[in-house]
Amino acid sequence: MKIGILQTGHAPEDLIQDSGDYDQMFCTLLAGNGFEFETFAVVDGQFPANTDAADGWIITGSRHGAYEPHDWIPPLEELIREIHAKKQPMAGICFGHQIIAQALGGKVAKYEGGWAVGHVTYEQDGAPLTLNAWHQDQVIERPAGARVLAGNAFCENGILAYGDHIWTLQPHPEFSNAFTSGLIDKRGRGVVPDQILDQASQQLDTPVDSPAIANFLAEFMKKERT
Repeated sequence: MKIGILQTGHAPEDLIQDSGDYDQMFCTLLAGNGFEFETFAVVDGQFPANTDAADGWIITGSRHGAYEPHDWIPPLEELIREIHAKKQPMAGICFGHQIIAQALGGKVAKYEGGWAVGHVTYEQDGAPLTLNAWHQDQVIERPAGARVLAGNAFCENGILAYGDHIWTLQPHPEFSNAFTSGLIDKRGRGVVPDQILDQASQQLDTPVDSPAIANFLAEFMKKERT
């Protein structure tokens, strides 16, 4: 199965050597499942010819806002709607979660409650799910037909699903604790309040549930759909 990675941002250059860019993080997360990957750096204007370029799709995170006036956002939204219409499997992470909601009629904005950085925990099917987050923007209005699968008091729309073919997640299963620590040092200082960054740093010695999400995403992409 071929997975098209729609890359909407780049990791800080001084972290890429250790962790890879955002597309490589998903290749690493989903390694061992027999997938073939192809990256389309839509943030740089590189788009697939059509939806047949891959069997399933992943939209990455980004430092950009879904509502910002970048030339590549309208064609990305159109591509999302085409993938949705064909009912191809598609997953969106952080910015990907937000741009899918926006493309399908929802609303994204900077959350008045501020930033989520580091470990966040949602309740999903009665069990806690802890992952690394890095966001101020949120989906504040869901599109028609979107189902909430998980969230918390800070982020109500933490995990959304659309039919059985689109699944989106606000935090980052592809972010290791080490990468999140690097983001705090390289991208966070002077942008995110120090109190939030310091609190997040203190939690980064405990594991997150990225392996469970990796297993889920692999099964989600591969499952038969009628």
